[in-house]
Amino acid sequence: MLKDLFISKTRVKLLETFLADPTQMYHVRDLVRKTGDEINAVRRELARMELLNMVKKEPRGNRLYYWFRQDYVYYADLLSLVAKSTGLGAALIKNRNRLGNVVVAMLSGRFVRHLPRKSPSEVDLLIVGDITQPELVSLVRAEEARREQTINYTPMTLEEIRFRRTRHDPFLADILVQSRVLIIGDEQDLVG
Repeated sequence: MLKDLFISKTRVKLLETFLADPTQMYHVRDLVRKTGDEINAVRRELARMELLNMVKKEPRGNRLYYWFRQDYVYYADLLSLVAKSTGLGAALIKNRNRLGNVVVAMLSGRFVRHLPRKSPSEVDLLIVGDITQPELVSLVRAEEARREQTINYTPMTLEEIRFRRTRHDPFLADILVQSRVLIIGDEQDLVG
């Protein structure tokens, strides 16, 4: 089944487009503009992806709209890959050295899926390590401008997260019980 995923550059561009904001539906001309590929290449890939149950289509007026199926077996895995290669995730990875000593960077699952927060205090980004604050603020502000929404982020040192884990801190517990996508680091580094 993995061979079905990355058979062409057009497929990769379509996956990035669909999963960069999984709440959106796109018509073919939209996808052609976003990918920069020929219309026939996009149509061919959409047909293949539909056969593999990756996308679903719906006619509306004289247009066909496509969206990525959330029940696709590799949906969460692909979402994680795209979160690391686009938007804030890609910026964190690209600027990792300028951010300081980053041990863990985690985006909330709701943030990656472009869903509204359940509460105003819900954290979109948790970053652990010795962080260069101005650099982090710059990356977050750029993503806020792109998304046109405020991002709740929390930087912590490694010592602070260890202390909070030993004290069973409710704030950290709330972050850890939510779905998440690790951009940098390992799950073990986060949960101890």
